[in-house]
Amino acid sequence: MSETAPVPRHLTAEALRTVLPMDAAIAAIDAALAAGLDPEADPARTAVDVPAGQLLLMPASSARYAGVKIAGVAPANPARGLPRITGTYLLLDGATLQPLATFDGPALTALRTPAVSAVAIAALTEDRPLDVLLYGTGPQAAGHVEAVRAVRTIRRLRVAGRDPARTAGFVDRCVEAGMPAEVADAAAVGAADLVVCCTSSRTPLFDGALLAEHATVVAMGSHEPAVREVDTATVRRALLYVEARSAALREAGDLLLAGVDDRRALVNLAELRTATVRRDVPRLFKSVGMAWQDIAVAAAAQARLAAAEPGRVVER
Repeated sequence: MSETAPVPRHLTAEALRTVLPMDAAIAAIDAALAAGLDPEADPARTAVDVPAGQLLLMPASSARYAGVKIAGVAPANPARGLPRITGTYLLLDGATLQPLATFDGPALTALRTPAVSAVAIAALTEDRPLDVLLYGTGPQAAGHVEAVRAVRTIRRLRVAGRDPARTAGFVDRCVEAGMPAEVADAAAVGAADLVVCCTSSRTPLFDGALLAEHATVVAMGSHEPAVREVDTATVRRALLYVEARSAALREAGDLLLAGVDDRRALVNLAELRTATVRRDVPRLFKSVGMAWQDIAVAAAAQARLAAAEPGRVVER
């Protein structure tokens, strides 16, 4: 008679952030790359258009685990008071493919994406207090503020958003958290050491000709080849860094709409860890989100749970 498998534990958004704070998520991404992970070998995302938006399927495996995220992107949800991103992550034992845990999908995305950006920011920016321009006021914007603070000191944070009331509220929360924050003005792009784009905009957010020569830009808002947050001027001026060339040349509209192809030098995140970075020209890190990032962070959370609660957490 076969043994009944234990019911996997579910980690809510609150539980995930309690178990794995931002600095630990950043360390998990960096550790996966340091261990020799090849971002180019990650399985391609499957995207299916549905009436409400898109369904995304993102599988991956590591030495110990396998996992898959099923996510939905529903652009009309915010107007209904619902999250734009939905979904669940399933973590499996690598040897038996038995379920170990499930995770709130949007919470996992909201944690691993800023953690990936932080690894790039640590490599691409000078280690000094930075003037930061942030586009966006949603969960990814909040996560990226936390991630930047984990690797750099924010000297001044300027926030640009579509809704003045939401932008002001976001700034107020940052000030309450001890940050020197304000609503962005027209001069913010030229004054920024770091520009972070966390929006669902389908068109460029700023004029790339205004960027300072030493500026770093992080753009993570889209994974669609016909959508972009940064303009052609930014792409033409900048040295280009990506999670993986394979993913970027499939999905990164910020690059594709600017005419980037496999002839343009693209440095992936694993290579960036040991690369020499020029800081006399702008740098652009464009991410689209990849399945290896989900499994790296989910596995780190699972390991912490197992260490904290031996005998209670399912491990095989």
